[in-house]
Amino acid sequence: MKVTVIVPSLNPDEKMVNTVKNIIAEGFDDVVVVNDGSAPEYLRYFEEVSKLPEVTVLTHEVNRGKGRAMKTAFSYILENRKDILGVITVDADGQHLPKDMRACVAAMEQQPDKVILGVRDFSGPQVPKRSKTGNNITKAVFRFACGIRISDTQTGLRAIPYKHLPVMIDIDGDRYEYETNQLLVMKKKGIEFDEVVIDTVYIDDNASSHFHPFRDSIRIYMIILKFIGSSLASFLVDFLLFTLINMLIGDSMNETARLAIATVGARVVSSLFNYYVNRKLVFKSDADTKKSLVRYYILAVCQLAASFLLVDLIAERILGLGATLLESVIKMIVDLFLFLISYQFQQRWVFK
Repeated sequence: MKVTVIVPSLNPDEKMVNTVKNIIAEGFDDVVVVNDGSAPEYLRYFEEVSKLPEVTVLTHEVNRGKGRAMKTAFSYILENRKDILGVITVDADGQHLPKDMRACVAAMEQQPDKVILGVRDFSGPQVPKRSKTGNNITKAVFRFACGIRISDTQTGLRAIPYKHLPVMIDIDGDRYEYETNQLLVMKKKGIEFDEVVIDTVYIDDNASSHFHPFRDSIRIYMIILKFIGSSLASFLVDFLLFTLINMLIGDSMNETARLAIATVGARVVSSLFNYYVNRKLVFKSDADTKKSLVRYYILAVCQLAASFLLVDLIAERILGLGATLLESVIKMIVDLFLFLISYQFQQRWVFK
């Protein structure tokens, strides 16, 4: 098979050696093992696999993280394996079976432009609670925050075509967040992926895993938190400008004109502020400025109209509340719902 298998490893045990031997027994004849700064007492395992003719061992003198280990392997392969179909990354602890590696490679052969993800079934009783909870959370957030439907956000079994390796090397992150960042960049670059269902294998209740579901997926959560932060900051800008304009105008004109100027002036500035913060910091969009700005204001007008119509329908026509505190509560609930809808439209349409 014209595929290189990449095995990043930190402080391994005999399972890493068995993993490499099983990979070779499956028919893979090119394996790159990356020693990611393991302690001296673990070096014997790397020495053992380095004696196998199919294995190349690359070494980090100090621990630099799983992401950096994969980038080191990608760089080596780009320089020394120019005629291969692609690579497949696997974990060193034996949780990825050689037959599943072969299945992922077969899928990549059929779809040479796509990254193939070996995904596990998390519904079984053998899945540790930490892994099941972490995957369910990040899967839901991936879908909401990024529009990415993926069954297994934590999988390390990935078959990557050779032509995508330069992109993979440039992705931010050196540790476990790198695998999350891979999926985000693939979405942004238009690199499609497909899934192959693999056996779910956990050894010692996954005790050897260094993955932390929240910490290592923080970049995903930060997208939503930054969106909330930009909205709060825009509200603050709107409030302060409204107050300032009101104070500057004072009694120099009638109340209706003063309120109209203060409201419109503050809203124009705060909306432009919100647009540029969302464009540059939240979604980091490369979309055309003119087109995205027009879309942004179309969405803003629709959101404003929807808020008015829904509050009027629910509070006035259905419940007949009138000017009461409960009407304000209903408006808050409606606007929160529209806020979530607005996020989806901005992510998928305005800043696409």
